[in-house]
Amino acid sequence: MCLLSLQLPSQIPRIVLNCTWSIKLILILILILIKSVCSRTRFEDSAPRILEDPSDLIVSKGEPATLNCKAEGRPTPSIEWFKDGERVETDKDDPRSHRMLLPSGSLFFLRIVHGRRSKPDEGIYTCVARNYLGEAISRNASLEVAILRDDFRQAPIDVVVAAGEPAVLECVPPRGHPEPTVSWKRNNVRVSAKDERISMRSGKLMISHTRKSDAGMYVCVGTNMVGERDSDPAELVVYERPVLVRRPVNQVVMEDDTVDFLCEVHGDPAPTVRWRREEGELPRGRFEIRNGNSLRLLRVSVHDEGTYTCTSENSVGKTEASAMLQVHVPPQISTKPLDQIATQGRSIRFQCGTTGNPPPAIFWQKEGSQMLLFPGQPSSQSGRYSVSMSGELTITDVHSEDSGFYICQAISVAGSVLTKALLEVEGGPSGRIPPIIRQGPANQTVSRGATAHLHCRVIGGSSVEISWAKNGERLQGRNTRLTLMENGTLQIDSDSGMYTCEVSSITGESRWSGMLTVRASAVTRVSEFIQLPGPPQKPVVTEVTKNTVTLTWQSNPHEGGAAVTSYIIEAFSQSVGSTWQTVADHVKQERHTVVGLFPNTVYLFIVRALNSYGLSDPSPISEPVRTQDGSPPEQGVDHRQVQTELGEVSIYLQKPVVLSPTSTRISWAVARQSRYVQGYRIFYRTIGSSWSVQDVEASSDHSSILEDLHSNTEYEVKIRPYFNELQGHDSLMVMLRTPEEVLSAAPQSLSVVQLTNSSSISVSWEPPPHNTQSGDIQEYKVWCLGSGVEQESQINRTVDGAVLSILLTGLLPDVHYTVVVAAVTSLGVGAHSQPVRLLLSVRCHIVLTIAEQITSIIRQPAFIAGLGVAAWLVLMGFSGWLYCRHRRRKQLGHYTTSFAYTPAGETPGQKSDFQTMHTVTFNFSHSKKNNTSFTANHQV
Repeated sequence: MCLLSLQLPSQIPRIVLNCTWSIKLILILILILIKSVCSRTRFEDSAPRILEDPSDLIVSKGEPATLNCKAEGRPTPSIEWFKDGERVETDKDDPRSHRMLLPSGSLFFLRIVHGRRSKPDEGIYTCVARNYLGEAISRNASLEVAILRDDFRQAPIDVVVAAGEPAVLECVPPRGHPEPTVSWKRNNVRVSAKDERISMRSGKLMISHTRKSDAGMYVCVGTNMVGERDSDPAELVVYERPVLVRRPVNQVVMEDDTVDFLCEVHGDPAPTVRWRREEGELPRGRFEIRNGNSLRLLRVSVHDEGTYTCTSENSVGKTEASAMLQVHVPPQISTKPLDQIATQGRSIRFQCGTTGNPPPAIFWQKEGSQMLLFPGQPSSQSGRYSVSMSGELTITDVHSEDSGFYICQAISVAGSVLTKALLEVEGGPSGRIPPIIRQGPANQTVSRGATAHLHCRVIGGSSVEISWAKNGERLQGRNTRLTLMENGTLQIDSDSGMYTCEVSSITGESRWSGMLTVRASAVTRVSEFIQLPGPPQKPVVTEVTKNTVTLTWQSNPHEGGAAVTSYIIEAFSQSVGSTWQTVADHVKQERHTVVGLFPNTVYLFIVRALNSYGLSDPSPISEPVRTQDGSPPEQGVDHRQVQTELGEVSIYLQKPVVLSPTSTRISWAVARQSRYVQGYRIFYRTIGSSWSVQDVEASSDHSSILEDLHSNTEYEVKIRPYFNELQGHDSLMVMLRTPEEVLSAAPQSLSVVQLTNSSSISVSWEPPPHNTQSGDIQEYKVWCLGSGVEQESQINRTVDGAVLSILLTGLLPDVHYTVVVAAVTSLGVGAHSQPVRLLLSVRCHIVLTIAEQITSIIRQPAFIAGLGVAAWLVLMGFSGWLYCRHRRRKQLGHYTTSFAYTPAGETPGQKSDFQTMHTVTFNFSHSKKNNTSFTANHQV
């Protein structure tokens, strides 16, 4: 209509040109009316406009869904839908389609179709509205299909916690779209997050402070629009840690009292209760557990002191409670001070050992004096008097006015005790350095009946007293075979033993031992002085610390009869002891650091050289050197005093008692005791090897058993007292030899070789391992035993212990033999070697005697079978001969026929009794090859 109306004005002006003005005016009015009507119609139409855009949808598979879309326009626009840019087919296009276009323009799905491979409904949808004025396009809307799988990515697991601890149950729901949410159920009841202790984040159920009531079966629930999925249940177990209801308390008791420690505990599961003593084991045989938990100690002693701990434990925790036990013992004097006589200027020591618990405080007092002397008292207050932490009183540079009684008193909360000793001071020179033995007795071997000289040359002045001891026993001068010369040399006519030169003076003492061995042979080995190396030069101190001193020296150009192999270093300290002590041996260089010295102590050193003939004279004495000051000694222990007393302990080893080839009892006697001896250290070794050590705690039974020794072996043994890291002097060394035992190891590398073209074999072997040879091998036994062979054919041979092979002959073929070798000592036959088995082959061309050949052939199964076959062939041949003979007689029945057997060798020309005859002669002879020949002669 409007298009037609718009064309009218273009035609009307041509008509109007020929009309009058009135008609023109009327036409103009009509035209204006028509245009106004036409203009009103155009202004009422409009282009499409989207009023409601479709929204994103997530829909379950098989469920209906609607994508809304509303549009306006004049004329009313038509609605079309597009999916992923392609037009959507609806029921208007195909009545069978599950998609319907509603009158409102919405797209309705009867059901959502979704599969693994085909997903026709899922995608991006767009609504398009059109009319003649244009079109409008909505915003994109996605349609997604919701899924929820069955398998949880992480299912919750059982959790065990202690009450009060946080508990966490973790869960990752199944894969799904939209992402499923997680909730929890406990015992089929939904868990509420209203409890401030419970929080759920990222699939985790967290309980900050668990209670017993929180225990139960928990299920993780994954939910989205598809539905719910339940996980397998997980159990939360809430236990209770052990809780002490009654704790043990500290106790202080007297010796021999009974003590009870309580320990009452609760928990779930019921805890187990154990008692222990921090310082060691519970007293054996004197404790019992009462009422399930309490500990009772019977007849307690000071050794039972310590910390006793009750430990209660279950599967979720443990708790401990401790209590101290103190056992008081009244003070007692364990070491009484001895009366002493001293010369002026010397230093003396009074020992005063005490026992008690707690350790009593010790102090000294001179009788008649008001001054009390305490351990650790400053020297400015006590002057020449000092008391060590162990209670030893030391008086330096004694004067005559120091004579009198000195009282030692010990006091503690458990009581007190006292004792006293007398000091008498005489005039005399002040002591400085103990005597030095220049040359002591050397180890020597002399023939029986000869005279031995044991030297003991001393440096130390005319007041030196020299005495001798043999095997620890002092020698008396009544023996006419012993002569003590003026220079200290001991002349002996005979007797083996360990001889010790003991040199003493008012300044101290020294010892030197040497072994005298008397042999029946005429060989005499004595080291001459000219063969000994010259003394090293004076040692020089180069470095000093609180525990070490480094010395250097130069050797003597005179090496003696052999090169110098090593050096030994001796030290003396007036604060440590009254004798020279060997502080280092086997020193290879002319520089050495002496270790184990005491801080703030003055030392002197000498060095001796050693070659294969013995020790040299001592070097000149070094300059005095004081070690650096160290930290104060351990409370209650004076290391100097301990070392001094250990150095004075004398130990004499007795003759070892052999118990078995691998064990020996070592016994010793202690001539000078010390309260500081914690135990004894036994050193033993085979000749030339390193020392093995066995520690023995101090006891009244001075003996110990050395085990795991090697049989038939010589050992060196010595013993040394010790206190912690401090050690005393070694005893004299003794020798022992363990007896033999039956060899436990067999000969090695047994080899058996069959000789070519022979019935003999060669057997060789190696001795048992050297470290297992517990005796001298005197001989070897070799057995070659055949299976199924008579006793007289078995082979048993014996060879000397130095022989390691043997040739065995006369073996039979096709017989299984077993070869075994064993070593023999004086105690019998040892272990057998691993057997070697062999079979002699019949293919070997063995040269046997004629009798052996005949016997061997007759015994062969092949011979027996061949003999049967030969008999059968003879029988068949004889039968054939009889048959031929019978036929021939039928054919020649008119002849007079006779057969005569003429032995081979008949005289030629001999006449027969018949005129006509058939003579058949059979000649049987044996050739060299044992074949039989047959000859037949036929005469008419």
